[in-house]
Amino acid sequence: MDLTAVNDFNLVARHGGFGAASRATAISKATLSRRIRELENSLGIRLIERGARPLRLTEAGAALHARTEAPVGAIADALKDIEAGLRRPSGRLRVSAPLLFANLSLGPLAAAFLQAYPEVMLEVSTDDGFVDLRDNDIDVVIRANPRPDDDLVGRCFLRNPLVLVAPPGLPRPDEDESAFPAVMRTGVADEDAWTVIDARDGATRRYRPRAVLRLSSPLSIRDAIVAGAGAAMVPHAIVADDIAAGRLVQWGASTRPPVEVWVLHASRRLATRKVNAFVDFVCDFFAHRDAAR
Repeated sequence: MDLTAVNDFNLVARHGGFGAASRATAISKATLSRRIRELENSLGIRLIERGARPLRLTEAGAALHARTEAPVGAIADALKDIEAGLRRPSGRLRVSAPLLFANLSLGPLAAAFLQAYPEVMLEVSTDDGFVDLRDNDIDVVIRANPRPDDDLVGRCFLRNPLVLVAPPGLPRPDEDESAFPAVMRTGVADEDAWTVIDARDGATRRYRPRAVLRLSSPLSIRDAIVAGAGAAMVPHAIVADDIAAGRLVQWGASTRPPVEVWVLHASRRLATRKVNAFVDFVCDFFAHRDAAR
């Protein structure tokens, strides 16, 4: 069986037609049609219903597509690496990242990756919803506190503790359980108290937030507390510069586990050189950044 023809068949099936597959891959429609016809002849079965609009697979074609798309795609990527002499990662790399991560870190990270790997076309989409790598449109996902998943492998590259911060003019409660004005996330239930390790003496204290404002975006929460709206419990990364500049003061660090950010790819796929290069680069980028602080 011609693996190139199987890969081309999967491209046509995935994109829903010869024209769409041709535009996405720069392989001519005539070449795609010829290879699939030769594949059908070699198998002795029809894979695509001729003349159907939109494109429709036969029962055998649907079975072949479901069983071969992921492994044949991985083999095709591996063969491209071998044909390139295994010198440099290249080609398109599709990444999905949460909006907050994109706003805080993606620009410098992407620029540095481009400089290190100019032959890789990095395409990043931002999505706070669940992105399923099994649809084969995404190579890598970045997730905060991901659920355990046997279909994914990767590495944790960032541990971001939650900190209780406030504008300098906001009085700090003198006693445990004292209420204070707080900016909180929309949709998050009121909590009885926030337990923190005090930044001054390391003692454990409990503060009782009294919501005066609710916002959906952590960056909006940061901007609101810098403007004096109240205190808030937020990831340290988004307020580190404000603390250093004196625009905010840190009352303490939450006793809850830090937010873990992972870079992940599908375990059932053979990881290509560009995927491995991106995973290693992300981890090294944040390790060096944190060491420099």
